Amino acid sequence: MGSITVRQARVEDVKAMARIHVQSWQETYRGLMADKILDRPGFVERRERFWAATLGDERYSANRVAVAERGGKPIGIAMAGPAEDIDAHWPVQLYVLYVLAADHGTGAGGGLLAAVISNDYAGLWVADPNPRAQAFYRRHGFRADGARKHDHDLDIDEIRMVRHVAESHP
Repeated sequence: MGSITVRQARVEDVKAMARIHVQSWQETYRGLMADKILDRPGFVERRERFWAATLGDERYSANRVAVAERGGKPIGIAMAGPAEDIDAHWPVQLYVLYVLAADHGTGAGGGLLAAVISNDYAGLWVADPNPRAQAFYRRHGFRADGARKHDHDLDIDEIRMVRHVAESHP
């Protein structure tokens, strides 16, 4: 299968990152999100613009963005940056972490998480229900803090999970 490597994302990764982002959503959220959202025309192109801005715009310079590769082929993406929640008492928020379904369980997710938030005190929002992702985050020291929200654009429920630096995790 090949070993997994994780590195900082580069502008030349934008197309692959967009493809991973869209494919991962389709693999993960089918049945949780409406098909019209997951299969909308231009979805990949919108994600390309998103990643190009993220990697090229000075406004996002505080974000950490990483790519996981197996055999030189990108298979996962992650991004973290300054916490945006109004009530955040943690400095870092995980915004994106997706690994293609074929590469779940390979260590790519853990490598990406470590690359963008290391051992930071951090928060994130995760779809609910999404038992696989929630279990992954629990294994890495995150716990639900009781906050919930509904993303009206995506018509999906989310819970917030937070990791305190004093908690043990891999």
